[in-house]
Amino acid sequence: MSHRITVAHSPDSDDAFMFYGLASGAVDSGGIEIDQVLSDIETLNRAAFDGKYEVTAVSFHAFAHLADKYALLPHGASMGDRYGPIVVATNPAVTGVKGRKIAIPGTLTTAYLALRIYEPDFEYVVVPFDQIEAFVAAAKADAGLLIHEGQLTYADNGLREIVDLGEWWADRTGGLPLPLGGNIIRRDLGPEMIGKVSKLLHDSIAHALAHRKEAVEYAQQFGRGLDKDRTDTFVGMYVNDLTLGYGERGRKGVERLMADAFEKGLIPRRVPVEFAA
Repeated sequence: MSHRITVAHSPDSDDAFMFYGLASGAVDSGGIEIDQVLSDIETLNRAAFDGKYEVTAVSFHAFAHLADKYALLPHGASMGDRYGPIVVATNPAVTGVKGRKIAIPGTLTTAYLALRIYEPDFEYVVVPFDQIEAFVAAAKADAGLLIHEGQLTYADNGLREIVDLGEWWADRTGGLPLPLGGNIIRRDLGPEMIGKVSKLLHDSIAHALAHRKEAVEYAQQFGRGLDKDRTDTFVGMYVNDLTLGYGERGRKGVERLMADAFEKGLIPRRVPVEFAA
């Protein structure tokens, strides 16, 4: 009997890179039919509240609300290791976040959560992540919170950095990575199926890392205009040893994020960092 599951991820080169092993057929799915769904991270966050997809990428901010329905897979994380979401502006008078109007990519993104930990006093307007640079350049907000490839392209659009939240986080935590997104799996699949799917996704990431050149070429089509060099840089930022396995640093990063967010009243409860098979 074959099983069919949907794996949902954002339409970005780093997520596509992770999926290369399965998408290319190099990793045998073992009779499990896997459909890919691509959608922006805030849409995936919202869909997870309804349990729409068996496996999905989500922001760690969203996962804080979803741990009863989904388990955290032990691989597939995107972490900023002294880099991460960046606040940018054009107006030279804007030198900080406090009291400013900030364009953000969604209220369930970890970027927004980290910004609230950094500075809770600001107004926000939700703007699709790939429109924030233009929104700020048009002076519709004082500053913008950039995720994905915007972290590499903002200077091309006349924007300048106010703060790199990944760098701030590393300084704040003694060098821990900032966990941004992770892969989660619906608990109702049961332990056996969860174990099988977890291994497939792990093997897919491992294959991409071992065949980096081909995987980057595949991922480039998801890079929204990034050239090959920038695609390679971006993939390297968010698909690395911490993606294949959290390790002690990665786990501590998640624990610290959840603890800080809870203590500041930004998430409803403490979230234990426990992994599926």
